[in-house]
Amino acid sequence: MSEHDKKRAAYAAKRNIYTVEHPVSPQDHWTRTGHKGGVLWLTGLSGSGKSTLGLGLENALHGLGYQAYVLDGDNVRAGLNNDLGFSPEHRSENIRRISEVAALFAQSGTLVVTAFISPYQSDRDMAREIIGEGFHEVFVHASLETCEERDPKGLYKRARAGEIPEFTGISAPYEAPQKPELLVDTGTLAIDDGVHFLLDYVEDSFTLHSSLIRAA
Repeated sequence: MSEHDKKRAAYAAKRNIYTVEHPVSPQDHWTRTGHKGGVLWLTGLSGSGKSTLGLGLENALHGLGYQAYVLDGDNVRAGLNNDLGFSPEHRSENIRRISEVAALFAQSGTLVVTAFISPYQSDRDMAREIIGEGFHEVFVHASLETCEERDPKGLYKRARAGEIPEFTGISAPYEAPQKPELLVDTGTLAIDDGVHFLLDYVEDSFTLHSSLIRAA
């Protein structure tokens, strides 16, 4: 049992919380959908293309018959995590909550694509521990200069002007993954090429039914 599972069990015992035994196993869900559930954890600087890649991948997977869904920094912080700021402690709690939700989605047979800066390696390690073997870290790489040139939301400009404190890459650190399962270099790859690159990875890592594999 992992340290996370031990802490979860201790918390549950203290609060009189009991394990929910689902009659439908994760493997049963996989058999129905034709693919394993799991989490593609896209991490990278703001402007690196995480959300664009994630949404493009979700659309492509849906067209192929996969059960897939994107959890994105903006849609999660606007609802579930709207009580959190951007301090290291709040960033860590943001990732913990997302990881727990993503783990539940994955157990239901869904292929979850997350798009979060998740700047600290310790937080991504925590996500891996919570989600388990279905966790796949994907480093969406683009240089700070490239991301700042793109600046699709105008956030870098505001951060440089001091309007946004603790902004990753400017006034807060980003710890790049050292051993990700996959690296997508959006500094050199077009978005469509990046999506196809991710599709190849999904087919190799998650697919069970040949009917879900693209025709050559």
